[in-house]
Amino acid sequence: MKRTSILLAAMAALALAGCQKTSDDAFGQRVRAYLLAHPEVIREAVQKLQENEQLAATKASTTAIRQNRDQLERDPRDVVINPDGKVTVVEFFDYRCPYCKVVAPEVVRIAQQDRDVRFVFKQFPIFGSISDTAAKVALTPEGKAKGLALYSALMSEKALDDQILDKDLRAVGLDPAAVRKASADPAIDRQLLETRALAQSLKIEGTPAFVVGDTMVPGADIGALRAAITQAKGAGVKRLG
Repeated sequence: MKRTSILLAAMAALALAGCQKTSDDAFGQRVRAYLLAHPEVIREAVQKLQENEQLAATKASTTAIRQNRDQLERDPRDVVINPDGKVTVVEFFDYRCPYCKVVAPEVVRIAQQDRDVRFVFKQFPIFGSISDTAAKVALTPEGKAKGLALYSALMSEKALDDQILDKDLRAVGLDPAAVRKASADPAIDRQLLETRALAQSLKIEGTPAFVVGDTMVPGADIGALRAAITQAKGAGVKRLG
């Protein structure tokens, strides 16, 4: 609001003061009178400020995405669905995140129905130790081999604990004890730390978060996700043309 006040004072000065010299009291009274007579100016100024801040945030996000493109889309350690797809969607998620669970069926649906959409799964556990365990298990060679099936199974659970995790591992054909042992690999810990640093550089503070091309789609906004995919496909067609 401080910046808004400065903006309003500058606008009032231009509109009212011109080249005249006036006392601070008189000037303040004229500004107040003008704003009382034209309160819509305040709304317009706030709206313009918000638009400018949104443009700045979008520009910063786009720059960060472009600077981290390879780590986002081409990290060979990640689970990748439809590896030959022309449009890449990167999802940062936690298996205990309720909003991730809301959008997960749509992610699975798109991945199964549209082979041109390449999904990159970024394990970003933020909901405690069981989230960490599930993420590590999913990043083992065995877990990655089950990719979409394991993602779908874990996301379909209303709650997640060790017993449920082991149940889902068995359901997709994995030995829980063997996979848990493999998940102790220090390389997996390093990968999770690097993913967290990547999320921080992109100003991602919650899950889910999607990156499609140069577009960030925060939250479980299925409509925005589909729109971003459509836009990315259109951009690809234009480049080919």
